[in-house]
Amino acid sequence: MHQRRYAISVLALGLIFAIGLHAAAQDPPAQQRPAEPPAHGGPEVTPPRQQEGQERQERPRFPAHQRAAVDPAVLERGRAQFAGRCSACHGADARGGQLGGPNLLRSQLALDDKEGELIIPVVQNGRPGPPPMPPLQMPVEDIKAIVAFIHNLQAQGSNQGGPPPGAEQELNILVGDASKGSAFFAANCASCHSPTGDLQGIASRMASPAALQNFWVSGGRTMGRGAGGRRNGGGRPAVKPAAQTTATVTLADGQKVSGVLVAMDDFLVTIALEDGTTRTIRRTGSTPQVEVQDPLAKHRELLGVLTNANMHDVTAYLATLK
Repeated sequence: MHQRRYAISVLALGLIFAIGLHAAAQDPPAQQRPAEPPAHGGPEVTPPRQQEGQERQERPRFPAHQRAAVDPAVLERGRAQFAGRCSACHGADARGGQLGGPNLLRSQLALDDKEGELIIPVVQNGRPGPPPMPPLQMPVEDIKAIVAFIHNLQAQGSNQGGPPPGAEQELNILVGDASKGSAFFAANCASCHSPTGDLQGIASRMASPAALQNFWVSGGRTMGRGAGGRRNGGGRPAVKPAAQTTATVTLADGQKVSGVLVAMDDFLVTIALEDGTTRTIRRTGSTPQVEVQDPLAKHRELLGVLTNANMHDVTAYLATLK
């Protein structure tokens, strides 16, 4: 009797287990089943993980890109006020202007500002330089419109501090005093350069005032790609490239090795020889002796004392050498 009941129980359990396996094979787990369309006929529901991923992709990367939209009328008012009161110092696109004002798209104060609480006091009270900003007497509502315009430019930038969309603004950099530039040139540059010698007609040989300024500040090292220098019909630069830095190494036996200096540190010195090969010589302290001839040494020293005003003044002076 007991054996018969045991056999029936085992048979029943086996039948239940078989039915469960069949059901599992016909109906996969919920997380593996495709999402069913909603019964109301609305848009399909995106699975939670996919929805979170889309939000991460669509969410702006920087706080400056996350500002709420502003009334177009306020923006237009701010654009007009900015053009008339601010663009000379900060540029037409707020990225810095001819009078040395800072780039407002990268200014930490402008980026931290929410609705004018940081910018308005600066406009009303001014701030020390360089360059100094004088206080501006204007209605608060006009300042708020300017603030909205600045924040709108920040929101349109490709990245933090990037330029807003639209045509690139060409800045006029010829804002210096040519007479002061002539005096600075005579005191700091005339020992190596002459307006009637190597710099004769320099302004007409450069593509733009910006290229001229880049050329003289770098000592001629910007003659490569992006320098903006004009080229003659043969494709060669219209301005002679800067002389290269050379070095002479005196070996222990008195032999001298000279050539263009490729690299030098406390352990090795590498020189490019006239035959197109390079030679690397081991160094231990100051042995062997290395004499470096750097034609741009004075230009490098000048960078330590050159101010924005000096740079603009000299550029204005060189622009007269046509």
